[in-house]
Amino acid sequence: MFGGDRVVHLGIDIGAPVGTEVHAFDEGAIYAIGVNPAKGDYGPTLITEHQVDGQRLWVLHGHLSWKSIMHHKVGEPISHGQVIAEIGSEAENGGWPPHLHFQLSTQAPEGHDMRGVFTLEEAIEARAVHPDPRIILGDIY
Repeated sequence: MFGGDRVVHLGIDIGAPVGTEVHAFDEGAIYAIGVNPAKGDYGPTLITEHQVDGQRLWVLHGHLSWKSIMHHKVGEPISHGQVIAEIGSEAENGGWPPHLHFQLSTQAPEGHDMRGVFTLEEAIEARAVHPDPRIILGDIY
């Protein structure tokens, strides 16, 4: 599915046309900005940091357009509902059909990446660090 025995995907993928705006789910700050350029990776990526019910939470937004995130600065505050990015094209987002990869973490990521796919054996431990994104997105399925 994703390569070898990595079959558990801990983010949620939301399909949308190229250029679709991505909004901040809550106030917070820009934590990291960068490009994960390998085929099958996230491409342009933005990680935001938030306080949710007194706990720090990091959110990876992957498969974006570089043009839409390159102006951000680490530490920049963001507000609820603010447009923070746009969905990128297949040519720049790791080779995937246009979509947003949305993933949570309770641990600060190193840089602008966050592992999103795990083996069955790794998934239980990984879920402790990467909560179900539906706690933010709601019951989308």
